[in-house]
Amino acid sequence: MNRSASLIQNPEILEKLTGCEKEIEYTFSDRALLLAALTHASGADHRLLSNERLEFLGDSILGFVVCEELYHQFPQMLEGELTKIKSSVVSRRTCAKISRKLGLDRFMILGKGMTGDVPVPSSLYADVFESLLAALYLDGGMTAASSFIRQHLLLEIEETASGNSIVNYKSQLQQIAQRHQGQPPVYLMLEETGPDHSKTFKVAAQIGQTNYSPAWGKNKKDAEQRAAANALAELEGHPVPFPDASTEESDAILPTPEELEESS
Repeated sequence: MNRSASLIQNPEILEKLTGCEKEIEYTFSDRALLLAALTHASGADHRLLSNERLEFLGDSILGFVVCEELYHQFPQMLEGELTKIKSSVVSRRTCAKISRKLGLDRFMILGKGMTGDVPVPSSLYADVFESLLAALYLDGGMTAASSFIRQHLLLEIEETASGNSIVNYKSQLQQIAQRHQGQPPVYLMLEETGPDHSKTFKVAAQIGQTNYSPAWGKNKKDAEQRAAANALAELEGHPVPFPDASTEESDAILPTPEELEESS
């Protein structure tokens, strides 16, 4: 019996595999593929037995399916517009968000140093989502992978195309704050400058007793969005996209999730 077959018979591993299949509403013919997709390098005997290779394949499958969906759904859009939407929808931040919604962390196979009360890093959520796509493709073909992608990303496409995706920074921060701190973030108005007809506002997000890097905005709503983007970046160990440099920063455009990810 090979190593994968032996692990699949392990009651604890079997419970994870069965639970994952139930959550994603797909039963694998080859559970070794699912096992590999859920196994982080820290929990594998060898990196070739982890989900790294599947992640590589899944990234391309995700990009292809989203591009095909955009091509057919928006026949009047030019290449540049389609590219912007695609960059946001296939970003690792979006992959991690969907992964969290599915609760895939419950099924990940991690090394001892990454278990217990240690929060699962955002990058691992994104990795397991992409590797799961590849496992679905290898087990059930493009039909299985495409169906899963469309089921979970069509709303992301619609929101991004309609220009509503930016508002997700505050909602994302609220979800994280509620989950880890048990309380929502609050937004502190620190400063406002300029004449009444052209004010700029400086706002910082606060969760519990922790204040995050403030940001300027041309109105309170924009300032709060930028403050939320800064807090998300700090929580994930990334450089903040809106450093507190000057009020000139208030005219900057909110970054896409992809641009936030690239800033790391």
